Amino acid sequence: ALSPLRARNMTLRAPSMRSAAPRGCVRHRVTAPAARRCAVAVSAQAQVATKSVSGTMAELKANKKVAFIPFIVAGDPNLATTETAIKKLDEIGADVIELGVPYSDPLADGPVIQGAATRALSAGTTLDKVIALVAKVSPTIKAPLVMFTYYNPIMRRGMDKFMQQIQEAGASGLLVPDIPLEETYEVREVCNKYGIELVLLATPTTPTARMEKIAKATQGFIYLVSVTGVTGVKAQMESRVEGLVSTLHSVSDKPVCVGFGVSQPEHAQQIASWGAEGVICGSALVRALGESASVEEGLAEMERIARGLRNAC
Repeated sequence: ALSPLRARNMTLRAPSMRSAAPRGCVRHRVTAPAARRCAVAVSAQAQVATKSVSGTMAELKANKKVAFIPFIVAGDPNLATTETAIKKLDEIGADVIELGVPYSDPLADGPVIQGAATRALSAGTTLDKVIALVAKVSPTIKAPLVMFTYYNPIMRRGMDKFMQQIQEAGASGLLVPDIPLEETYEVREVCNKYGIELVLLATPTTPTARMEKIAKATQGFIYLVSVTGVTGVKAQMESRVEGLVSTLHSVSDKPVCVGFGVSQPEHAQQIASWGAEGVICGSALVRALGESASVEEGLAEMERIARGLRNAC
């Protein structure tokens, strides 16, 4: 059974997601300059709406490029820093950005991301605030945003309402690590209703027959967990990952992106040499942001790590 959601983490009402007319767009007596501003704003909104994870991955594959996919936790050390970090990662050249919703019982995460989630929650980060952040930052970046959250916050809010809110905020994808394949079909139906791509995970212990089912059901890409265990920074990649990438390619033509334990440019180079279409880095970036002596030092260290991985892909 899923662990109960601590009520204090998710008590505030969701912010209104009603769309407002872009500034300069009025319902009557529209002047030519205002009309032009309106057209530009609508065009920008349309561009944001067309961003998709699968489209991005297809374009990269056609150009023989490997995706760099960073992960950070919203609200650690604070939401303003998260906004700056997302923009910086986009500027560096992140192809897709994963944004973690802090949760009190992150079962798939190791101590680094657990610590980040605890700090974010203690600082007052809520699901509502994360959605508001996505709405603020998504129109300003090129990379599609994938929200990473455990299932309890979705269940508490209501699946339909949750999907509608994150779609209106500008999220392109969703990753829910604590629901098994058999329970993803209903979630995917609601995701499809709102144009959200549901990314599924495969692990080193997943049987081949089940990998094939996961590969068929996932959207955007297949998230291949490189280790048996939780997230964290590793000294080197496990050699068996090469065989897992090959197995997934034998049962699906969808992109395979490798995560968990990726922290060094050498890791990215090795993963790319194994034929994976994407490299995912989380804990190293999260540690840089949340455990540095100052916000400025944290952002600088995150940028250093991210640039190294981006250049190695």
